Amino acid sequence: MKILSRREWTLLLFIFIYSFIPAFGGLFRISEFTGGPAVLPENLRALAVPLPIVLHILCSSLFCLLGAVQFLPSIRRHRPATHRAIGCAVVISGSISAATGVWMTHYYAFPDELQGNMLYWVRIILGLSMVSLIGCAVFAIRSRNIFLHGASIVRAYAIGQGASTQTFLGIGWILVIGTEPLGSLRDGMMVFAWVLNLLFAEYLIGKFLMPKKSAA
Repeated sequence: MKILSRREWTLLLFIFIYSFIPAFGGLFRISEFTGGPAVLPENLRALAVPLPIVLHILCSSLFCLLGAVQFLPSIRRHRPATHRAIGCAVVISGSISAATGVWMTHYYAFPDELQGNMLYWVRIILGLSMVSLIGCAVFAIRSRNIFLHGASIVRAYAIGQGASTQTFLGIGWILVIGTEPLGSLRDGMMVFAWVLNLLFAEYLIGKFLMPKKSAA
């Protein structure tokens, strides 16, 4: 039986491609930790304490890829058991992704050109917010609050997809300007990527999730 519509397949393919570059780069980093060839620039922070970044890469990739499936109406409608099972994996992977992101932000020593004070606090706030939103989504669905469940997970997903938007903005900047953004410019670009994601999330929530007002 055909489950997904053509529009849903297109949406799924788009999100997978959008999530691919940061996920693919992360897999290269994990390969280095297991003795593979060094493809990416050396990261002394990760080499010193690799477990948090390995968990972050794996769980962020799972969260972004599996989370995309959760937005497909046909899966929710025709495969509710699958939706619940994937939802459990999304909750666990998203929570670990956010928690390890906060841990690395606080405990890894970043040079000033890679993380200034503003980016530090934005990462901390958004990481904690992502955990809170995932928790809110879980409590909301248990109380049958479908709107709050959906809105919370969409906002958490927007935060989790920050690396994808940051990657595309960074690649675009390099192609146009010719140099990698560093320092306050890099910090601002990374924060701007999260702003774009969250604004788009609010648009989606208002357009597709907000309960429609009945006519008087």
